[in-house]
Amino acid sequence: MATRVERSFRGISERLAIRYLTNLGGEQVDDDTVAGEDWTATLSSEKVGIGPSLQLTEVTVVFEGDEDRLEPLVEKFAQKAMRAGG
Repeated sequence: MATRVERSFRGISERLAIRYLTNLGGEQVDDDTVAGEDWTATLSSEKVGIGPSLQLTEVTVVFEGDEDRLEPLVEKFAQKAMRAGG
């Protein structure tokens, strides 16, 4: 059964997120999509305000695929993204 998980990460770029996903076994299939065995990840980003004058990039990743495959993938990706983003 297909599962959908949406997570947002601040302080990383889409380019870096794509690199992390390809390092986790995916292949970039277009500008904002990475696909692996039994999963896909679609990325989007926007600038978000932090306080009165600071803005960060927030990357949202929508993971879709086999539930058993997604859980460890999302966890590994989140660990990489949190280290990068501070």
